[in-house]
Amino acid sequence: MKVVEIFKSIDGEGIRVGYPVTFIRLAGCNLRCNYCDTKYSYEDEKFTEMTPQEIYNQVYKLGGKRITLTGGEPLIHKDVKVLVDLLIQKGYEVNIETNGSVDITLFLDKHTIITMDYKCASSDMEDKMLLDNISKLRKQDVLKFVVSDDNDLDTVQRIYRNTKATVYISPVFGRIEPKQIVEYMLEHNMENCRVQVQLHKIIWNPEERGV
Repeated sequence: MKVVEIFKSIDGEGIRVGYPVTFIRLAGCNLRCNYCDTKYSYEDEKFTEMTPQEIYNQVYKLGGKRITLTGGEPLIHKDVKVLVDLLIQKGYEVNIETNGSVDITLFLDKHTIITMDYKCASSDMEDKMLLDNISKLRKQDVLKFVVSDDNDLDTVQRIYRNTKATVYISPVFGRIEPKQIVEYMLEHNMENCRVQVQLHKIIWNPEERGV
């Protein structure tokens, strides 16, 4: 597996926001969202080939029992199921951050959290979404909408009721103010949605890696 980085930090968004976690960032992505903030995960050639066991060995040394598996897009890796099963077997809770274009069926273990994006129109990737995934999400999972404008918010309004998951709406950093999202939610009575900012970009420099 192509590993970009493994590091300890906090979850900056999602249902475990603020908790200390170990991140495993895998290289490569099948989408090209125009606002992507981790282009280095698929543009750079700086990655390390590691087996699932080697990844686990490094994670074990860092301590803690929460994992966030991310990318790029982690679910495009051939051995990702092997890695997830190994981590679960070793007692880890695994949060899988996925872009919504890959089938999540094999990863709906009780010890996993699926944090799935729905790519709105401003990403230029909305046509790549696998809509069947939305109904598969469970109460422990997250459906996340990253929005740039009111058109994206209209999409959230249309879709968010079709899932059991916790729904978050996040601003594309630097494109829309969180206040605009809140005002839209209040105006449209979106009582089962939560607005969320990327906490790690407030604590650290927004361009900083490994945090």
